[in-house]
Amino acid sequence: MADTADRDEIARFAAHSAAWWEPDGEFAPLHRLNPVRLGFIREQLLAHFGRDASALIPFAGLSLVDIGCGGGLIAEPMARLGFRVTAIDADASAIEIARTHAEANGLDIEYRVATAEALAAERKSFDVALALELIEHVADREAFLGAAAALVAPGGAFVGATLNRTPRAFALAVVGAEYLLRWLPRGTHDWRRFVRPSEFVLGLRRHRLQPTKLAGISYAGGDWKLSEDLGVNYMLMAVRGHQQPSAISG
Repeated sequence: MADTADRDEIARFAAHSAAWWEPDGEFAPLHRLNPVRLGFIREQLLAHFGRDASALIPFAGLSLVDIGCGGGLIAEPMARLGFRVTAIDADASAIEIARTHAEANGLDIEYRVATAEALAAERKSFDVALALELIEHVADREAFLGAAAALVAPGGAFVGATLNRTPRAFALAVVGAEYLLRWLPRGTHDWRRFVRPSEFVLGLRRHRLQPTKLAGISYAGGDWKLSEDLGVNYMLMAVRGHQQPSAISG
């Protein structure tokens, strides 16, 4: 299976690994995005697995892999919600930061320096696979989607988040976020690697995952929120097996 890790991208993120848990540091935009990302993931997975929204740990008994987990900003809340979490990243320094932070907070998360294709080669499977703000950084999108899809067990779910390849996304996510507002280090994104929703949807379908939900993420009034605007940031949910809807809900 092809190696989808882009070594230049890994090195770029590794240079800032120490800042993963600094709310106002290099990864501040991800900290600000986290509430809306977590809300989408929780809502979609509660519905898919038929879990009780009022439960403290609604996903107890389910397994989850966080692909490209970075410092663990998503892996930790997923563990608190009851998932048995495996979190992987090709950046060894990020994994060390994530492991240390989880241990300090009493969380049992299996962190590994690995790629999606490495786990797929081991025939691992999970109830849920996450790939958030990752697909735009991999070396081979199609190979990555194949590996990520292979990790989703029958009846399981995939949740992804990325940036749309539109002029507006270039203006806001690259020029605005990196050069004008300096929310992100320059060079964080290559607009040519941004992924149109149609490309993401068709890629998942080629690997037998059926997308069921698309939602935009918009910045307004100093905060991020879910919206119907897919023009810049967006998230999607896809399932394997038991549910085969004929259309995607917006």
